[in-house]
Amino acid sequence: MKKTTLELVEPRLSQGRFSSLEALTDEALFRQTGVRIAFTGRTGGVSAGPYASLNLGAHVKDDPACVGENRRRAMEAFGAEGFPLIVPNQVHGDVVLTVDGAAAAPCIQKAADEGADGIVVACAGVASLLCFADCMPVIVVSPSGAFAVVHAGWRGVMAQIAAKAVGALLEADRAQGEGTTADMLNVYVGPHIQAECFETSSEIHDEFVRTFGSACSAGPRHVSLVAAQRESLSRVGVDMRRVADAGICTVCCNDAYYSYRAQEGVCGRHGAFAFRAQ
Repeated sequence: MKKTTLELVEPRLSQGRFSSLEALTDEALFRQTGVRIAFTGRTGGVSAGPYASLNLGAHVKDDPACVGENRRRAMEAFGAEGFPLIVPNQVHGDVVLTVDGAAAAPCIQKAADEGADGIVVACAGVASLLCFADCMPVIVVSPSGAFAVVHAGWRGVMAQIAAKAVGALLEADRAQGEGTTADMLNVYVGPHIQAECFETSSEIHDEFVRTFGSACSAGPRHVSLVAAQRESLSRVGVDMRRVADAGICTVCCNDAYYSYRAQEGVCGRHGAFAFRAQ
């Protein structure tokens, strides 16, 4: 096994424009590794009504033709046009699937249709998209160029799916002869419901505190998902200095991001998107 020697750039999220789309991304990471990460917003698409305008979720009641066009626009804008795109059926579980080559993408998509909330991509030329409207998007990037895209609602955080994705990503690197360790990874946390807006039951609040410690408590019945996520990732060796958090609340910023709570359950989905260029 060889030792991975590349040190990734310090993770940073900044707003970028890609054609008609705006997204949070890390340009320095892209220049260094060829990995494009993106947390999209609402603008740049063709959907209307509560789905306006860049709805990327096919499981809401938006016109499927609009969703298809929105996804096409995103793929083209980010430079992934023609790549296989893995989009799982998200079920708030802890299943993580790994694709290690473009030829395997159709089989992985079939498995993802059965339900998955994390996709590891250990090859160039394959993109992954997961969709959100208050839940936490997480993208993890290895110095090897492999990456994971994760959907973590409160159930996913509790199930520690991001930590499991880290394990799957490291295993994919080991299969390629890489000596990657968790402290080498960059982690990006996209816009999601923040503690001040995430009011839950006392039972769920207390379960979070028992599992992740008091730091995730934001007062009675309020939970910081990102604090819980940080604790979960630190336990598997992720360096907290390598975690970049957008710090944006989807409920408070409903004009820029979709929010299930703010829109009373009728809304589109923004995306966490990643691929590695050929």
